[in-house]
Parts: sequence; structure tokens; C-alpha cells
Amino acid sequence: MNKIPISVIVSVKNEALNLPSCLEKLTRFAQIIVVDSGSTDETRSIAANMGAEVLQFEWNGKFPKKRNWALQNANIENEWVLFLDADEFVTEAFVNEIAIKTQEPNYNGYTIQFENYFMGRKLKYGYGFQKSALFKKSKGAYEKVDEDLWSHLDMEVHEHPIIEGKVGVIKAKVIHKDFKNLEHYISKHNAYSTWEAERYLQLKESKNSHLSLNQKIKYGLLNTGLLPVVYFLGAYFLKLGFLDGKEGFYLARFKSHYFFQIQTKVDLLKKQTELK
Repeated sequence: MNKIPISVIVSVKNEALNLPSCLEKLTRFAQIIVVDSGSTDETRSIAANMGAEVLQFEWNGKFPKKRNWALQNANIENEWVLFLDADEFVTEAFVNEIAIKTQEPNYNGYTIQFENYFMGRKLKYGYGFQKSALFKKSKGAYEKVDEDLWSHLDMEVHEHPIIEGKVGVIKAKVIHKDFKNLEHYISKHNAYSTWEAERYLQLKESKNSHLSLNQKIKYGLLNTGLLPVVYFLGAYFLKLGFLDGKEGFYLARFKSHYFFQIQTKVDLLKKQTELK
């Protein structure tokens, strides 16, 4: 079988639990690159044993972060690049669809949709999750955020790809299912909320024309202080999250608390700035 001419880049750090399930589903692609950030578990050996190219990335606190660094430094053999996290698992339907759609000359990128799992349960309702993680390497890159003095995240988590030209949508979904525990989820989002608070204050002082509609809505609601409540009501009632049982309730609460963390940290950072 001819390999699909797409280079898949999987960004990792201590992903021994998730990585095998991710990599075993990528066998139809022409190139698999795992970009590691100093894992202390079996991540690197798992990647190498499963046939992936393994690159080591050590962030110096400045641009570029991990994904842009890979675009600039990895030996990417194909024009099309698919970025995945270790807890994102492609399906046959997804692979079949992108094999066809990446042959269409009028598109330079595609938005990917996800089928979300939380606490082991597949969620059918609540807010969907998507990102533009499939694009031509010559036509896209992740946005550059001026964060040299405050960021602690070495990978583009909230930064969006900026893609020249037409961007389509892949209908078949990728499975998002983290095999790590709830403590990891809470710790991860605590770190993310700190980044988002810093980013929010930065954006208030400068203009950024590359904000997506969702980002504009999110930061606008943060400015009013209503984002945690609006998110919970929207996810749990308007988007029928209550039909996903207790897991749907837990996720809506955790996510609304995440936005409450951002809001609280913004207030704290403002006070710290005023005291300087």
C-alpha cells in the first residue's frame, strides 16, 4: 500500500501511557516525527521502537516553541503536515478523508474536529472541540506570541495556526482520549489558566488581528467577569451536556472553574502590576 504523503508531528513529554495508542494508528502515513521535551518515562523508547523519528527539543524560553521549531528544523519530507498530541487518535474514516482532501489544490489547510472522552466516557454533547492542525508547511505556521518574559509552556497550546489561503473542514473526527488521571487534567489546566491570564493582559495592551472568533468572544466575556457562568450554562444546558450524565456535569464544572481561575489570576496580576 502506498503511504499517504503527509508528515505527522506528535508533540510529547512523558506520554508513555498515551503514545502507543496514538502511533499504532498512524501506519498509513509516509512520515512520523515525535518531538520530545526531555521525557523521563519510556516515551522516547516507545516512539523509536514503533518506528517514529525522535527529535529532542529544549526550549530556551523564546520563540519558537515546539511546533514552530519542528516546522523550522525537522526534515519534513512532505508538503502536508498533521500536528497531533499523544492523546489524539486518528480513525480509519479520518485517514481516508484527509488522504483525498489533501489532494485538492484549492485548499492549504483543514480544521480537525474531535470526539471527546472524559473520565473514560465518550461525550456526545457539550461544546465541540476543533483546531486547524492540518496544513501545508509552506502556507502555515503557529502564531508568534511575545511571551519571552512570562510563558512557562514550551508548546503552542493556545496559539492558533495562521494559514494562507483557503481552509476547509474534515468531517470525520479524531478521538481525544487521555489515559492519564484526573489529577493530571487538573494540574495541566491550572498551568494553562496562568498562561491565559498573562495572555489576556498582554492583549489588552496591544492589538492582535489574528484572534479567532472564539478567542474574541472568550476574552470579551472575561472582561465582563461572566465567562465562567456563561460557559457552564451554555455547555450543560444549551448544548445538552446534562445528557452525558455525571461526566458531562463534571466536565462543564471543571471547564467553568478553569475560566474562573483565569479571571482570578487576571485580577491578581493587575494588583501585582499596580504595586510595582
